[in-house]
Amino acid sequence: MILIGITGILGSGKSTVSNILSKEGLPVIDLDRLGKEVINYTETVREIKETFGEEYIRGNGVDVEKLRNTVFQSTDKRKKLEDIIHPKIRAEFLRRIEESKKRGVKAVIVDAPLLFETDLRSRLDKAVVVSADMDIIKQRLRLRGMEEEDMERRLSHQIPLKEKEKMADWVIHNNGTETELIKEISILLTKIKEWEVRG
Repeated sequence: MILIGITGILGSGKSTVSNILSKEGLPVIDLDRLGKEVINYTETVREIKETFGEEYIRGNGVDVEKLRNTVFQSTDKRKKLEDIIHPKIRAEFLRRIEESKKRGVKAVIVDAPLLFETDLRSRLDKAVVVSADMDIIKQRLRLRGMEEEDMERRLSHQIPLKEKEKMADWVIHNNGTETELIKEISILLTKIKEWEVRG
């Protein structure tokens, strides 16, 4: 079984590509989604309350928006949150990989926004970067209602796309229409079949 990481930056279209690959029958482990699951584990809520304070808890869960705003402004606080969340994401990620192996799956897609920013790349067989021009990315983020300052701050925490492209085994360019993107993905699907054969 091969593990293929899909990454990009905010607004490049990584999740769209993962969704299309999922519709094509490839299992996808979405690390963002896993993060949203583990942040509401009872143990995680307790650790966040102990580390950051009661004001970050809402009901039985975490006030994610408030926590996000805090950690994006402080490297130290972001590191503390990562120390709480990442081990739990890693454990769930490994459990899902084992499930896929037992089912005899040939390839698993790992949707990972911070594939190159963490040690995850060493665990994967291939890395695919979804890229787009920065003006197009910023336009997409504005359409999502993201403020300019928030956009710049969040993008600054990621390795620039051009650098990610150099580290990738494959690059999908997502500057055009959905039809053009689907053509790029069909080429990737052919490549994945080649990778499966090579193991």
